[in-house]
Amino acid sequence: MIDHLPLGVFRHAGTTRCAARWGDDLIDLHEAGLLTAPTLREFLAAGSQTWSRVREELLNLVGQDSLSRFLVPLAEVELVLPFEVADYVDFYSSEHHAANVGKIFRPGQPPILPNWRHLPIGYHGRAGTVVTSGTPVVRPSGLLGADAVGPCRRLDIEAEVGFVVGVPSRMGVPVPVSDFAEHVFGVVLLNDWSARDIQAFEYQPLGPFLGKSFATSISPWITPLSALSAAWVPAPVQDPPVAGHLADDPHLGLDLRITVTWNGVEVSRPPFAQMYWTPAQQLAHMTSNGASLRTGDLFASGTVSGPDRDQVGSFLELTWGGAEPITLNGTGRTFLEDGDTVVLSARAPGPDGTIVELGTVSGTIVGR
Repeated sequence: MIDHLPLGVFRHAGTTRCAARWGDDLIDLHEAGLLTAPTLREFLAAGSQTWSRVREELLNLVGQDSLSRFLVPLAEVELVLPFEVADYVDFYSSEHHAANVGKIFRPGQPPILPNWRHLPIGYHGRAGTVVTSGTPVVRPSGLLGADAVGPCRRLDIEAEVGFVVGVPSRMGVPVPVSDFAEHVFGVVLLNDWSARDIQAFEYQPLGPFLGKSFATSISPWITPLSALSAAWVPAPVQDPPVAGHLADDPHLGLDLRITVTWNGVEVSRPPFAQMYWTPAQQLAHMTSNGASLRTGDLFASGTVSGPDRDQVGSFLELTWGGAEPITLNGTGRTFLEDGDTVVLSARAPGPDGTIVELGTVSGTIVGR
């Protein structure tokens, strides 16, 4: 049951309003007088004091009999993108994922290049193709080789966690690791769909481009960082020591336990707590050159993978580049086919032994 009051936006009876999730219902925050704007933009930009005040008022509201006046069944509304994405950055922060990809794409060479342990590797994605959960994902076409153009044949997922920026920063002024919670409002689950054959050809000599930019799906509910206060755990030890602007003390990650289902079958459980680079380090690094933050910026963790095959966050790793198919509903499978549906869900420790369930993100592949 999702009852930690994540925020989102819904459309109902011709209007768009902000809401908080409460079980199988949502709380109409306009009717409740808490957030009257049609989007979350003003709220996100307002900062931590406003975030705390609204959350306190929400927690007070759910304990009152008057709550029922503001409830709307989820089945009666359309959930839309919970915020307007300003910029989108995707990182590459799982040591296990990076090592697996290196072994698959560069056999016989060191799986992780030396610079990877000195900075959070990332790239700028396409904000305009970030879509909400449930939006169909159209199979991309592109260059599959020097003489091959056509639909992607190795369509994949990347199970990730996204961080939503509320408070902007000034251009030329880096954001230190200590200010992470002053700028980031909360988290969403994120699926960075990937065209592996397009990616494999174009990434030599530069990096991710058309193999990544066609669609990125996020959950319609933003879980506030304040709802995850019990989920912070020590992050993996970093060796060699990191640069000064990346030194976070305490060095913490989030204990988010992701589940990947493929056509209704659970195929993997990636552990976010094992990510090598922390969210605070990612934010600090992407602003370390003076790049500014804007309200609605989204930065993603990169694929979440653990050390075991049933803990990986991509089908590239799950099937080892397609060489080792898995059995799915009685059929050997490697990459995504038209009609396939992938759902990401996640749980985290909550206060007093409770469990926080994040909003899910799903997508179904359709042909052109």
